[in-house]
Amino acid sequence: MRIIDLSVPLRTAMPVYPGDPEVKIRPALTVAVDGVNVLHVDMGSQTGTHVDAPFHIDDALPALDALPLERFVGPAVVIDASGLGPRTAIGREYFEGKVQPGQIVLIATGWSRYWGTPEYLAHPYLDPEAAAYLIEAGIKTVGIDTLSVDPTPAQDIPSHRILCGAHAVIAENLTALDQVLAEQQSGRRVEASLLPLNLPGADGAPVRAIARIGL
Repeated sequence: MRIIDLSVPLRTAMPVYPGDPEVKIRPALTVAVDGVNVLHVDMGSQTGTHVDAPFHIDDALPALDALPLERFVGPAVVIDASGLGPRTAIGREYFEGKVQPGQIVLIATGWSRYWGTPEYLAHPYLDPEAAAYLIEAGIKTVGIDTLSVDPTPAQDIPSHRILCGAHAVIAENLTALDQVLAEQQSGRRVEASLLPLNLPGADGAPVRAIARIGL
């Protein structure tokens, strides 16, 4: 078994979605002064590699703690959407015949290579028709290696509305999906874990996302 880390590191001044809280991490206690090391962490709920709960886009939809944990762990399939240009839509043709109900769908665009650069904001995004297809196909968890499943910045977030409106979970800012794709193409099984922090009533939370590769 091999485990691949799909998470970006949490650091002070790391990239965030435009308008989201900036990240500040600093010592609160130190061994030299207090006998122990403890960090003070300031960040938004949508920081780094994170999941969106349906509540993210509508007060009437389920918050993070109302979702079953099974939504965050399970068999995964990686969809190869690499090679796309900036701000290109990922259409339903990428998913037709390639996904099965209950799978965690991970979309590998390769855009994580631009993490920390201005180019990261010009990422490919999920076409709303493709989002609707995934819901029709029985998919309840969708992850992507970009800042958002919708364009950045966006006047509207239609793919968020389609997925969250169906009580699906969205994971964003994943990384290393190219490695997981290579393992899948070699015939190995992929399982994903996107377990979030236990934040009652939350719109989302950071995750330590991993892929577990089996035979």
